[in-house]
Amino acid sequence: MPKESANTRCALCDRAVPLSFHHLIPRKNHRKPWYRRYFSVEEMRSRGVWLCRECHAAVHRFFDEQTLGRRLNTLDALRADAQIQRRVAWARKLRAQR
Repeated sequence: MPKESANTRCALCDRAVPLSFHHLIPRKNHRKPWYRRYFSVEEMRSRGVWLCRECHAAVHRFFDEQTLGRRLNTLDALRADAQIQRRVAWARKLRAQR
């Protein structure tokens, strides 16, 4: 996992705020056999995106670790989810009002 973001904008809402690294395959799942069958340890550790605190919290509030690791383990899959799309649209409206 990278310690600092090379990006300055959230991968979901595109706001320029401090970012944190979101593991697309949650660390809680890295030792489970299903994940080890489909992903290397290095891939699980490095596969992730930089998100703002609000988007990161929303992702974990909306989905459990199983869903994140199995169904939403790419940025494209996260962006395609209806709940995330609604959240991102909301965040973009807030940014536009400021």
